[in-house]
Amino acid sequence: MKKIVAVIAFFLAFQIGIFAQYGDLRLGFQISPMVSFMSTDDNTINGNGANLGLKLGMMGEYYFRENYAFIGGLGFSFNSGGTLRYESFSDTWQKSELPANVTAPFPGGTELKYNLQYVEIPFGLKFRTKEFGYFRYYAEIPVFTLGFNSQARGAISYTNVNEDKIDIKNEVIGISLSWGAGGGFEYGLSESTALVGGISFQQLFTDVSKNYKPNVDTKTQITHIVLRLGVMF
Repeated sequence: MKKIVAVIAFFLAFQIGIFAQYGDLRLGFQISPMVSFMSTDDNTINGNGANLGLKLGMMGEYYFRENYAFIGGLGFSFNSGGTLRYESFSDTWQKSELPANVTAPFPGGTELKYNLQYVEIPFGLKFRTKEFGYFRYYAEIPVFTLGFNSQARGAISYTNVNEDKIDIKNEVIGISLSWGAGGGFEYGLSESTALVGGISFQQLFTDVSKNYKPNVDTKTQITHIVLRLGVMF
């Protein structure tokens, strides 16, 4: 945990240091609902449900030209993940302390639900239009996000078994990297303050879960659709 905090502090200080060297800096915050779901490259493991979650965080924008900016921030992603259905037997979650009535390997038809929490550091580019009345329209592309898993809970369901709140942190890779893009609008409340609304897409480059067997290389990914709501100052 100390290493995670140190890395986060480094990236945050780096972003603030870069932005602070120049004059045109805007800061703000977001409270953004999201939907996330999981997928794999194994045709016997299929996505079978989405999670409703929330992103909270601070945002920063440095405008190197009037309508072009570098963006960064620090945030939290709550209840990321989704549900995977295993069509054949599964021997995953081997490093978790499972309830007494749950035995591995799990039979075909087992559903595993992931509820994950991340500390996130996004960085990317923003382009916006000139002002039309009180409105500006923007696009953010590309946006890369470095994530640090801070909590992982799971639920398991198969014949006569339905258990939740299982600690699965040992099953989840601690650091993630994702890419994304988004767009929306800014509504000016004053010369320096604006409401922000938009929608964005975010998908992990990296694998979510750990593989136990050397000859098994299944890749599990999370995709997010985010309704962005925020204020910039």
